[in-house]
Amino acid sequence: MPVYRIRGVDVDFPYDAYDCQITYMDRVLQSLQQGNNALLESPTGTGKTLCLLCSALAWRRTFGEFLRGGGGGGGGGGSQPSGSQQSGASATQSSSYPVIIYASRTHSQLRQVIKELKATSYRPKMAVLGSREQMCIHEEVSKLRGKAQNNGCHYLCKKRMCRHNNIVTDYMKNNTELGSEPFDIEDLVNIGRTKGPCPYYISRELSKSVDILFAPYNYLIDPGNRRSLTGISWDNAVLIFDEAHNLESICADAASFDLLTSNLTSCITEAQECIQLCSFKRSIENSAEKQFDPENYAILKALLMALEKKIGELVIDSKELGYTKPGSYIYEFLSELNITSETSKKLIETIDSASLLLEEGNSGETKAGVKAKSTVSRLETIRDMLDIIFKGGGQNHAKYYSFHVNESSRQTSGDSLQVFGKASRTLSWWCFNPGLAMEEFLKLGVRSIILTSGTLSPLDSLAMELNLEFPVRLENPHVISQDQIWVGVVPVGPSGHPLNSSYRTRETVKYKQELGTVIVNFARIVPDGLLVFFPSYSMMDKCIDYWKNRVCVIAMS
Repeated sequence: MPVYRIRGVDVDFPYDAYDCQITYMDRVLQSLQQGNNALLESPTGTGKTLCLLCSALAWRRTFGEFLRGGGGGGGGGGSQPSGSQQSGASATQSSSYPVIIYASRTHSQLRQVIKELKATSYRPKMAVLGSREQMCIHEEVSKLRGKAQNNGCHYLCKKRMCRHNNIVTDYMKNNTELGSEPFDIEDLVNIGRTKGPCPYYISRELSKSVDILFAPYNYLIDPGNRRSLTGISWDNAVLIFDEAHNLESICADAASFDLLTSNLTSCITEAQECIQLCSFKRSIENSAEKQFDPENYAILKALLMALEKKIGELVIDSKELGYTKPGSYIYEFLSELNITSETSKKLIETIDSASLLLEEGNSGETKAGVKAKSTVSRLETIRDMLDIIFKGGGQNHAKYYSFHVNESSRQTSGDSLQVFGKASRTLSWWCFNPGLAMEEFLKLGVRSIILTSGTLSPLDSLAMELNLEFPVRLENPHVISQDQIWVGVVPVGPSGHPLNSSYRTRETVKYKQELGTVIVNFARIVPDGLLVFFPSYSMMDKCIDYWKNRVCVIAMS
């Protein structure tokens, strides 16, 4: 395997590297060594992922050998800690060396990245994060979706009623090499199904002590998801965002919210359920837990009803334009309901306790009389909304927002409490500065943020939108030379029929037959396969079905 000396670092690369790949790895190392952010553009097919992994892991290895078995400094020389030492060792490890956090848009993309890692000589301690929906193996909870699944999991784990979660600690102690070889979510699920431990919590435990962590974008950018990543050392960490060409919109969406009145109606119903559950809980347990005070839920319900009424009373002159104000208007709007930075803290506490109460209600712990009707805690959307509005206790970020209310003629929510035919309103607070989300990483103390994609240009405007300094930049050429490229148009097929894929002609038998003949003819002379694009998936499926049926007819005749 070739080794390239770049900026004083030996980089193992599985193939002979092209010049543009050497340049790319040089910029990655420059960013990491200097602790700077980087914008790296390199066309699709130039091996970005492999270059990123090899250069970043080579740099990480300059600090010391990769971690092993959840303890020790790495390599073969470190001794394995006992079970009692392991959690302490993990904390030491995760703060000793910089952690590389590799993010991409989807799990399928991360699966491909991990496949690339297997092709290298590097074997860092790794973990990959996924959702409960992807990883839960509990026979009942796995059937739920969204926050209902999260709440069900939380409740069972808190009561130690999930056998899969109960054996995670012992499994980790007895399998200390887990994470030392590249694995994917499917591998963890297979372990869970065959050995018993919960795949979701295995991944969470592994993430506390790793060299490299793989995660989807939303786990890092969404504040709520990021809060759940306990044990990860952000200080001096390296963040790599692959396929980052749409990062601005993802950041802006994460800092915005839309509150539908139909969801607000569900929240009011949940607050009422909490009042009933709390009263019933006190009656059977003869206790007066301060955390579960029915008066708090009554206040919450009254506030939500007042908010619903206030949204409904706004005068909207034009349904097309809606009702729009500067972002700072949100504070005036809410202050009339006595919702301020100070009171929001108590509201958030009440919503958190309500979520716990609803978990118990959904689980049936109240035994009789009252059971929560909700399968999803809508109240948590109010919590997320308050977090965004009163972030940091200040109002400076409001200048980057717009306050907007629009009205639709009928409900658009999937809620079971829809009132069909009744006008529904949506209160929105839209962020127009993606940099607000990226600034959070700087506050966490990350070392470098690397954004890469095949299409990032223009780099100046991207850097300005994200409100970050990117001293290291690259716009790479393609590895394919000009004499290897030919672009042409084939207007007609072998029989002279036009290759027109417009809606009017693409459904015809003649078009499908002619297109199939063209592809067959090209396949005879073009080596190593073809990549064929269709106007849509449905069109592709129809053509393939026709070709398969035609082959069968010819074979039978």
